[in-house]
Amino acid sequence: MSLFGASSGFGAGGSSVFGSATTDSHNPMKDVEVTSPPDDSISCLAFSPPAMPGNFLIGGSWANDVRCWEVQDNGQTVPKAQQMHTGPVLDVCWSDDGSKVFTASCDKTAKMWDLNSNQTMQIAQHDAPIRTVHWIKAPNYSCVMTGSWDKTLKFWDTRSPSPMMFLQLPERCYCADVVYPMAVVASAERGLIVYQLENQPSEFRRIDSPLKHQHRCVAIFKDKQNKPTGFALGSIEGRVAIHYINPPNPAKDNFTFKCHRSNGTNTATPQDIYAVNAISFHPVHGTLATVGSDGRFSFWDKDARTKLKTSEQLDQPITACCFNNNGNIFAYASSYDWSKGHEYYNPQKKNYIFLRNAAEELKPRNKKW
Repeated sequence: MSLFGASSGFGAGGSSVFGSATTDSHNPMKDVEVTSPPDDSISCLAFSPPAMPGNFLIGGSWANDVRCWEVQDNGQTVPKAQQMHTGPVLDVCWSDDGSKVFTASCDKTAKMWDLNSNQTMQIAQHDAPIRTVHWIKAPNYSCVMTGSWDKTLKFWDTRSPSPMMFLQLPERCYCADVVYPMAVVASAERGLIVYQLENQPSEFRRIDSPLKHQHRCVAIFKDKQNKPTGFALGSIEGRVAIHYINPPNPAKDNFTFKCHRSNGTNTATPQDIYAVNAISFHPVHGTLATVGSDGRFSFWDKDARTKLKTSEQLDQPITACCFNNNGNIFAYASSYDWSKGHEYYNPQKKNYIFLRNAAEELKPRNKKW
């Protein structure tokens, strides 16, 4: 029976070999550990697309490397290959056919990694670190979109050293997402721009940020017809905004919610507030996961506006997360994100990537009327 099948108890607990008294703070949810994780903080994770048989996970890190693992049905992870940049890797993505992986780095380049030949080539160049990389597959073109701290968004066809086009950003690119025909980019100084990608990329709308603090992560969500219809935006102030592009009733349909906070609930006791490091939508149910500097992941139903689950607290922040293409596996990375400065950095602490069965926990609950 498949460990990642819908009916398995994978990742749902199970007793420790040493009896139930021991609590394992690095893996309190008793999820599957990915073998040979990176040697420095993990910045990004991405699962292979549906066109590719099996499940392959890519992870990029501040050790300048990008790693690929095969995730087998029994939960075993097999390290397959690894490539290097000359600076920390900040983002990774797959081509739609699964043959290529694109990587973005602080070395100001993006690379294309051909998994069949295990060769890489540089496909993009910026004047500052590249923060985001996304593959765009349109009916009449395909390209790689890179967003940089040099305040530009560039589009590359992977065969030419110069970009097909570039768009000026108001500020440094901090996070982005693409679901054709829509892209959204969030920048420093709380900038927020939606792009339309049909025929050729162009600015669609600038949006006043629904959040009052620095943007940290963004993820596009789809409607029932599988079309991109809005996005979730996370900030460093333990808050997520759900924003529809063309809602029937903006004042009612758009909202924000608090998350990744602890201790005090009322004004008498101060509250610890943590950054939302990543947001990922479930590909089947449309529910979402958030992960934070508090060392927890949470699952949410944005339509019912309810929390489905919050994890136990890990002993370090969760820096990245993603679902596999059928939504059965939730991957999340545990490593220091420097949110408390260098004083809290412990070089002895290992970095981990965990895999959890996500088939049941992300199902929307029946709405109560």
